[in-house]
Parts: sequence; structure tokens; C-alpha cells
Amino acid sequence: QVQLVESGGDSVQTGGSLRLSCVATGITFLRSCMGWYRQGTGKEREGVGILFPGGTASQYGDSMKGRATISLDSSKNTLYLQMNSLKPDDTAMYYCAADAACTYCDGEGCHIREAYEFAHFGQGTQVTVSS
Repeated sequence: QVQLVESGGDSVQTGGSLRLSCVATGITFLRSCMGWYRQGTGKEREGVGILFPGGTASQYGDSMKGRATISLDSSKNTLYLQMNSLKPDDTAMYYCAADAACTYCDGEGCHIREAYEFAHFGQGTQVTVSS
């Protein structure tokens, strides 16, 4: 059974930093596509970024590009999301997600998936940024 448990959410002021953690069990960690997405109150889900299996490559959503870094520690089966220069618009519940593949292919070619499209996700951790 796949289990993803996030932690590290907090209330910070504008310009602050946070590191979120996600401990994963029940998956082959280094062979899985991992990622983060977020959802603010009354807003749609938004992909923060994904990390290809083994951390070989990454891709970030426009909203946090340049301010977010996803990394992993395979010895701890833990995925991290380092966020810097936080803004009030970053206030949201942040979710860790995992799936077997980062891409899907259809008649138009192959596409990179958003983290919120992954099969497994955790309960989330709340990040609140005040001005």
C-alpha cells in the first residue's frame, strides 16, 4: 500500500522560506515519478513540479519556477520541496504525489504529466504566507 506523508508546512511572512518533506512507503522510490502540487482555498489544483525517477531530471510549474527546488534523499525515502521568496499567493495546501511514470503518450505525442494527475498523493501540509 502506497503511503505519502507530508510535513513542514507552516505560517511564514512574505520573503520567507520553507522546506516541505514527504516520506514515501509502499513504492519503489527511485523508480517512481515524484512531485508536488498545491491547492489554495477556492482555487484549482496547480502543479509545483515533478522529479523524474532517481532525480534524473525535473520540471517546474510557472508559478514557482526559480523559487522552488525538488530533491530527494533515497536513504530516507523522502522527497523535499524547498521554497524561497514566498508570497501570499503561495498560500495553499501542498501535496506530495507519486506515480509509475512522469509522461503519457497519445495520438499527438508524449506529454509530461502534472503532479496532481498522479495516482498516489498524501494528505497535504498547509503553507500560509502573510504580507
